Amino acid sequence: MTEAPVLDPPRTQLRPEIEPEPTSTLDRVLVGVFTGIPFVTLLAAVPLAWGWGLLGWTDIAIAAVFYLLTAGGITVGFHRYFTHGSFKAVRPLRIALAIAGTLAIQGPVITWVSDHRRHHKYADKESDPHSPWRFGSDWKALAKGLVWAHYGWLFNGERTSQERFAPDLLADKDIRRLDKAFPALVAVSFLLPAALGGLITMSWQGALTALFWASFVRISLVHHVTWSINSICHTFGNEDFQVRDKSRNVPWLAILSLGESWHNLHHADPTLARHGVLKGQVDISARAIWAFEKLGWATDVRWPKAERLAARRARS
Repeated sequence: MTEAPVLDPPRTQLRPEIEPEPTSTLDRVLVGVFTGIPFVTLLAAVPLAWGWGLLGWTDIAIAAVFYLLTAGGITVGFHRYFTHGSFKAVRPLRIALAIAGTLAIQGPVITWVSDHRRHHKYADKESDPHSPWRFGSDWKALAKGLVWAHYGWLFNGERTSQERFAPDLLADKDIRRLDKAFPALVAVSFLLPAALGGLITMSWQGALTALFWASFVRISLVHHVTWSINSICHTFGNEDFQVRDKSRNVPWLAILSLGESWHNLHHADPTLARHGVLKGQVDISARAIWAFEKLGWATDVRWPKAERLAARRARS
């Protein structure tokens, strides 16, 4: 009697955190387009601003508002709220945070949360989707890893399983709708600043300069600040709290990242609403959550407690 062939187990049995179907080539091309083109404008920003004078106060104001809105949508919304449940939010705030985070163009909310929860489960280990230590610890491997953690991982064919890492969001009808509305919100993120620039200045030039500064440059800046948390904050900086990974605090990124670069405490106690807890550690995202709490929009906020912090302090 002929023995039945031994078949390889399905990929989902080998790697249950990964979807069986990889990311399509079209999806990876779109990632390149929507991250690469804004980056080119970011590189052109300085000579355009100082050489040609194509930067006005209207552009600065619109760009600043959209930077705070979209970066805050990532830090307060996608990260501290949706991924880690640092507080509870009333339904209008929950929807607003999902929209604001999506306008940062870092992927749909459920995809973003799934990837980040997987990152925390396997932080700086083999299955971490964006660890800079992926290729080793010598300087060549780490240089390659920094590029991977900052940008390269976005083109990886693996897709994190949403059923495994974000079943709560898949069960939320509002969030599922906003997740599917990602392409429309991408268009809004590019076109709304331009429309405001045109209306405020009543000129096509105002619309075009706002499109450049408040759309393309702002989007790329938010991208690279967020990705720096994956790369820089897992390689360089201070370890003030005990962790099992390479997460570190990077003070010079604190303002631009709205407090996310106090990354060491975050990995020591991920559900805390405040990441910057030591003297001088500015955490703008935590202040926003504090304001939401005072307004009654956020409840059950998980603020740091002295005894928990003391238990996690790194030994000298």
